[in-house]
Amino acid sequence: MKLVTFQGKNSTPKAGALIDGGATVIDLQAAHEAVHAKPSPMLASVLAMAENSDQSVRLAQQLVDAKPAGVTHKLADVQLLSPIPAPPQMRDFLCFEEHLVEAFKKSREVRASSAPDPAAAMREMEEKGILTIPEVWYQRPIFYHPNRLNVVGTGTDVMWPGYSSRLDFELEFGVFIGKPGKDISKEKAREHIFGYTIFNDVSARDEQVIDMPGQLGPGKGKDFDTGNILGPCLVTADEMTDPYSLEMEVRVNGERWGGGNSGTMRWKFEDCIAHASRSETLFSGEFFGSGTVGSGCGLETMRFLKPGDVVELEVQGIGVLKNRFVK
Repeated sequence: MKLVTFQGKNSTPKAGALIDGGATVIDLQAAHEAVHAKPSPMLASVLAMAENSDQSVRLAQQLVDAKPAGVTHKLADVQLLSPIPAPPQMRDFLCFEEHLVEAFKKSREVRASSAPDPAAAMREMEEKGILTIPEVWYQRPIFYHPNRLNVVGTGTDVMWPGYSSRLDFELEFGVFIGKPGKDISKEKAREHIFGYTIFNDVSARDEQVIDMPGQLGPGKGKDFDTGNILGPCLVTADEMTDPYSLEMEVRVNGERWGGGNSGTMRWKFEDCIAHASRSETLFSGEFFGSGTVGSGCGLETMRFLKPGDVVELEVQGIGVLKNRFVK
């Protein structure tokens, strides 16, 4: 099932499901009231559905099958928000080695380009191991916390941060946690995944390369309004038989700029969940990002966005996450 959070004109966000090949949204709470003459707490939001996991999905499927009159909307008539707006927590991992190798190389070039002697600056960074893959990456899945309050959905304009001239997209996908847990084993981790979505981790590359050597994360390279994009939907785990065989592609203004396959992840979501849950409880609705697939960002080819560009991220079995970048 493909779950969404949608909003009509002058209405509050609601939990829905895509039907009719994605052309229609069914209002799940309205459907429950039509069938059972009362609302269900499990359908109050997609987050509430994640908290009730399998039970809520079964209930939603029953309502989709019943499809009572007057509870559907054309997709074109509503706005899709992030599947779970403002997730309780976000972690973004670095799971694709191919992306890291090329991205760190280009990051050094970006930083060196502003030095009086770019060639000398490149040599110094390479000798000192600045902006290179840290050894710890090969030992464990590492992550940072994106700003959960800067999350938007498909179709929303991305506001260009005024301090950046090198804005970039990042083609990722990720999971939402369903059943909470602590000290989760890798073998049991898949049981805690509620569903999958696409993630565009927008990056101000010129700021990021300045902040990263400070060793506290990407800083203002990532933190700005509308910089975290999730959607267009949440594909429930029961429908994602193999998350590690998905074709991934990014298009800018209709032109293919890159992409790859989720099967190239060195660290799987099971590894990430097991690592993050050590002595820490994971809660329903938390989001785990995959990191960027190889060739899934402009930095790797030194092609950056321009105001007005439309970026489409497509992941097989999930859909297309589409946004315009405006200045």
